[in-house]
Amino acid sequence: MGAADIAYGLYERRIKASLDLDRIPRHVGVILDGNRRWAADQGSTSAQGHRAGARKIEDLLGWCEEVDVKLVTLWLLSTDNLSRSPSEIAQLLTIIEQTVTDLAATGRWRINPMGALDLLPANTSRVLKEAADATSEVDGLMVNVAVGYGGRREVVDAVRSLLIEHSARGTSLDDLAALLDVEHIAEHLYTRGQPDPDLVIRTSGEQRLSGFLLWQSAHSEFWFAEAHWPDFRKVDFLRALRSYGARQRRYGA
Repeated sequence: MGAADIAYGLYERRIKASLDLDRIPRHVGVILDGNRRWAADQGSTSAQGHRAGARKIEDLLGWCEEVDVKLVTLWLLSTDNLSRSPSEIAQLLTIIEQTVTDLAATGRWRINPMGALDLLPANTSRVLKEAADATSEVDGLMVNVAVGYGGRREVVDAVRSLLIEHSARGTSLDDLAALLDVEHIAEHLYTRGQPDPDLVIRTSGEQRLSGFLLWQSAHSEFWFAEAHWPDFRKVDFLRALRSYGARQRRYGA
């Protein structure tokens, strides 16, 4: 082990020791950004960048387990990404399918696919549902796998689901308009029944959410890392937790 590795290990332990364990976020959302830029910097292909990013996911989930995070939402593919070239999308979906299958095979985490699964190829949807079924009884960290996900699409889907439900009950539009509130929408989101994210992390230096958990992140804290996702380190994650723990959450006030 070189001097740099020793110094890194000491710094990592120092940050972890400084964490307020009473202020660990229950739900962490992560925008895994920068795979293609990382690949370009390495002189590699986009597919190689996506594979490198996929390998980092299991590390992240292990780090979350160590500090007792209860729920993680990973944004793997947006609805906008589906407009990329067919060859790139085919490669990316294959990587996502293998990644989700591998995560499920560990038996450590409960996989919960979320997104517009009807927009995905049948095989991808099948793989995601099989991973969810295989891990439904796992008593561990829940992992929302956001594939074919868009925040605006989620809200539209929630409203559509709400309207269909009340139409089946015979509720008139006037009656629905009179009773509709925030909780009615929340009950039809992809994350229904789950706590909203306390902390949202985005890698690759981009300081925007791009519609990630658009409804749920209204009161979230944000942390932006300069590193591209494949280069995201445990020390970066711990720094995000330390920053979160030092903040006074105001919930919009």
